[in-house]
Amino acid sequence: MARMTGDEAWEIQKEVLQLEFPFIFIKALQFALFRFSKPDTSLKRYTDTSALVQEFMGHAPSSKRVLESIARTRWIHAGYRSAGKISEDDMLYTLGLFAIQPVRFIEKYEWRKLSDLEKCATGTFWKSLGDGLGISYDALPSGKKGWKDGLQWLEEIAEWSDEYEVRCMLPDKNNREVANETTAVLLYMLPKSLHHIGLSFVSFMMDDRLRKAMLYDAPSASSARFFSFLMEARRFALRYLALPRPYFLRFTNFTEEENEDGRIFITQWDAAPYYVKPTFWNRWGPVAWLTWVMGRPLPGDDGSKYYPQGYYIPDVGPKYFEGKGRKPLEKTMEELKVSRTGGCPFH
Repeated sequence: MARMTGDEAWEIQKEVLQLEFPFIFIKALQFALFRFSKPDTSLKRYTDTSALVQEFMGHAPSSKRVLESIARTRWIHAGYRSAGKISEDDMLYTLGLFAIQPVRFIEKYEWRKLSDLEKCATGTFWKSLGDGLGISYDALPSGKKGWKDGLQWLEEIAEWSDEYEVRCMLPDKNNREVANETTAVLLYMLPKSLHHIGLSFVSFMMDDRLRKAMLYDAPSASSARFFSFLMEARRFALRYLALPRPYFLRFTNFTEEENEDGRIFITQWDAAPYYVKPTFWNRWGPVAWLTWVMGRPLPGDDGSKYYPQGYYIPDVGPKYFEGKGRKPLEKTMEELKVSRTGGCPFH
């Protein structure tokens, strides 16, 4: 494990996401994204963040699409970091969320536990990505001397993140407003008549510290027992009744190849249809009918509002950043081509 390369870690992470635990993995990442801005931008910001994360996880660490995504993410955050609006601890904590939450959700809800090798791959993958994003690890116990492997890194950032939450994740009415917007994203495809059940399930999936910080009520005892039963039934069915997922049914959420304009399409949407191509299937298939019945917009509705032409990585992010940052992005990509080669991030 000490010699695991970034490429090897990515391969293992990709199988964990696409073949082993796609549903819980995605839900864990959604809960890691429990920070959104204004109500009118929450759906777009959620999709933009998801697009960048899926690029990180869907392609080899030294590929062009990953380097572009890292460079774009760095540029979007650069101004906020230099102005002190986002601290280095904030950056480290956010990185830690993406590494820790899937591990914890899988350990709690899935049909089997992760192996130490898979956990090591998780730590190796996200540590390498943090290097690319220029995130400082000085706050971690071994930040100065280094780590023996990804498993040690993962354990340290998990412990540090828990301490960070004790210090910083405190109850506040502003948290509730932010959480409401995130919950709206999670419940987007649920009929409004069932939102109260969905909200109770969201609260059930939260840990106590997050629930208290967001000022959410705990689910009733009967609701908690019911949701626990559902998750246990799912665990039993997957472990003893389901066949291994074949590769052709792997979870993918984006087009593997860019089109002639260098754009990429989202292929499965669980919120507003940003970056979804308005094909016949996407506008008339079963999901489209369900979306239409609930009064939600379909891919291609409202002109260019939902970017039916797909996303272009150098433009992903808030609308006021579109078309900006091209030169810094190219410069960062040249630097990453030298430093990010898919090798072991601990040597």
